[in-house]
Amino acid sequence: MTGNKVTLADIARATGYSLATVSKALNGRSDISSEARTTIDRALRESEYQRRGQRTTPQRYIEVVFQDLDTIWALEVLRGVLREARQYADISVITTESGTRQHPDDDWIDGVLRRRPFGVIFIFANLTDDEKTKLQANGIPYVIFDPSGEPSNDDFSVQADNWAGGVLATRHLLALGHTRIGIITGPEEMMCSRARFDGYTSALAERGIPVDPAFVTEGDFTTEGGYAQATALLEHPQRPTAIFAGSDLQAMGVYEAARQNGLRIPEELSVVGFDDVQTSAFLGPALTTVRQPLHDMAAAAARMLIDTAERRPTQHHVILPTTLVVRGSTQSLHGSEANTQ
Repeated sequence: MTGNKVTLADIARATGYSLATVSKALNGRSDISSEARTTIDRALRESEYQRRGQRTTPQRYIEVVFQDLDTIWALEVLRGVLREARQYADISVITTESGTRQHPDDDWIDGVLRRRPFGVIFIFANLTDDEKTKLQANGIPYVIFDPSGEPSNDDFSVQADNWAGGVLATRHLLALGHTRIGIITGPEEMMCSRARFDGYTSALAERGIPVDPAFVTEGDFTTEGGYAQATALLEHPQRPTAIFAGSDLQAMGVYEAARQNGLRIPEELSVVGFDDVQTSAFLGPALTTVRQPLHDMAAAAARMLIDTAERRPTQHHVILPTTLVVRGSTQSLHGSEANTQ
């Protein structure tokens, strides 16, 4: 039996749980065991049970889980998800702020099982095996956007070619004559940060230039962090003539540090960012940056959820290319500066 023919009493008989327990599971109550919830939810889904008066085509929604929504970067990602969702009349998008770059809050999994979204996009965060099992048991697919660690073979993930982006940024500065190139990485525990740094070191190695530890600082992908780390770099007796900031937000902090140190960009300090968020082109001067296609990445993540839920074949891991966007924040060294290298 399916659809309106199935009653809660049928579900109770099929699962062996009481009618009261079945009702609690249906209404998202928390005072039942996870085992009971999983069993009952599966039976409800497989029987295509519908509440009395329920629409046959209910609204579906994608839940996007951010660490925070306070940055331009996060809004760029959200716009990409919305762009894809708009193509489907019955799919909408909600957002959740939860946890850190590594993992959502511990109580998030219980909340999402009550909300029962069509699918979930995690920004950076990875999940425990237990959380993955719960989502899979409840038919909730998920995608990790720019995973902080190496995704497993069973995960769905979307990211940019961060290593190539690091190479592009550093080669550009080297081609302009810079050899004292500082870098402000992202958090060391994040895979994208390590990949961008590896691209930086690879480009230096191509030219036989050793990495100077004094020119390497770890940031946190924020403007405040970029300002603090750039200030430290610029205090070096032989300061860098160029800085590769691991994100555009960090590059904005470099601009402020340069201003406070009386340094003109690009005449006395060249700066390269990473991301190409919408405001980068409107800085003074406009920021040279590595573009990772955030809108396309986010749209791809949403499309993977939809294809998975609708049983269409899809790739498990998508890596999109990065490109260098040259603007006004970089220029070649003058002869007098080159002689001091």
